[in-house]
Amino acid sequence: MDITFTTPALLFPAVTFLLIAYTNRFLALGSRIRNLHDRYQVNPDAILFSQIKSLRRRVILIRNMQACGVAGLFSCVVCMLFLFLGWQFAGKIVFAISLFLLLASLGISFREILLSVEALNLELCSMESKGDTR
Repeated sequence: MDITFTTPALLFPAVTFLLIAYTNRFLALGSRIRNLHDRYQVNPDAILFSQIKSLRRRVILIRNMQACGVAGLFSCVVCMLFLFLGWQFAGKIVFAISLFLLLASLGISFREILLSVEALNLELCSMESKGDTR
């Protein structure tokens, strides 16, 4: 199978939108961390502490998924360079690497979403326990 110069270029829009989404998640997470930090300083609480621990893991995951996404985009550019130079076999290998990096990025993103849901469940449990007046 031969790949053309445009094959890796097809990933550019997808990776760009993916990185924008990751950056938005990172910014929202940063805002949430600052908010929880202020709340924890005023009223240390076990649930807040659990959420802060979860946020630490999520920050690491977001860093890793952004790194894999950027590395995947970088690999696409290198692949295009190899194809431009006429190095088909090297281009195929680097393109495969870029696909694996993007797949890893999506897998890490999925894990981060699962952690996000766990954090929301902690918040909901906290609200339910405070609202239980039986």
